[in-house]
Amino acid sequence: MYKQLGVIGCGLMGGSFALAMKKAKLVKRVVGYSKSPSTTEAAKRLGVIDVVAESALLAVAGSDVVLLAVPVSATEATLKAIRDLVTPQMLIMDVGSTKCDVSEAARSALGDRLPSFVPAHPIAGKESGGVQHAEATLYQGRQVILTPLPETLPQAVQAATDIWSSLGSQVLKMTPKNHDAAFAAVSHLPHLLAYAYFQSVATQPAGRDFLSLAGPGFRDFTRIAASEPAVWRDILMANKAEVLVQAGRFRQTLDALEALIKADDANALEARIRLISEARAEWQMGAPRLPK
Repeated sequence: MYKQLGVIGCGLMGGSFALAMKKAKLVKRVVGYSKSPSTTEAAKRLGVIDVVAESALLAVAGSDVVLLAVPVSATEATLKAIRDLVTPQMLIMDVGSTKCDVSEAARSALGDRLPSFVPAHPIAGKESGGVQHAEATLYQGRQVILTPLPETLPQAVQAATDIWSSLGSQVLKMTPKNHDAAFAAVSHLPHLLAYAYFQSVATQPAGRDFLSLAGPGFRDFTRIAASEPAVWRDILMANKAEVLVQAGRFRQTLDALEALIKADDANALEARIRLISEARAEWQMGAPRLPK
């Protein structure tokens, strides 16, 4: 059991981590800090944290595990603020959705204290943020990607692995670059497309009428367009190179399908859709046959 968990950013992700650690009996006390005092006050009232810290540095004081649950753009400033209290015995993790920028921010901010930092990305969340939506089971059955740096202490990586595993997560390890390339394809681009698609419908002259007729398919497709704008602004900008690569690939595929429609080539269109549909079904079963 850890003596103290310091949570910097007591919203959905940080709050859920605190609750999960408590439920698993992995920590005796949780100290929390958020930029907004009302957030930490709510976290204390809801039993998410035990003590309110007046600063990020004070949340770290006396902690043996620290979780940064802040926007990725705030990573470097936050790590600089706590640097003086980081020790080799301390485990520092984040929950950012991009890892190359977080890793470079950590290298710049922490200097010789970098070995205590294990970049982490739990593949979990909700459309609704805020500590009021935090839950102890958020990370159960979810993947958590660790992207340790060459400087990261092996014992820190093992401690991070053990913690997330104890919370019911499946832990995988990747390089920051491979992580960002993969999640540009399966997470970041889908959010961009959902925002763009919803806007394209809603802003048409008859958009309100169209939306009144929308069924489950439209709701499923655009669900993530309700995600927090500031969070996704940071993610899309931080991983822009990989996102633009994936956007180009998507555009090529869409162009190819449009070309079949324009050519009135119904047979080729059906064949192409069938390949995609079958590949999607096989992927869901765990053995994809990818269409070319």
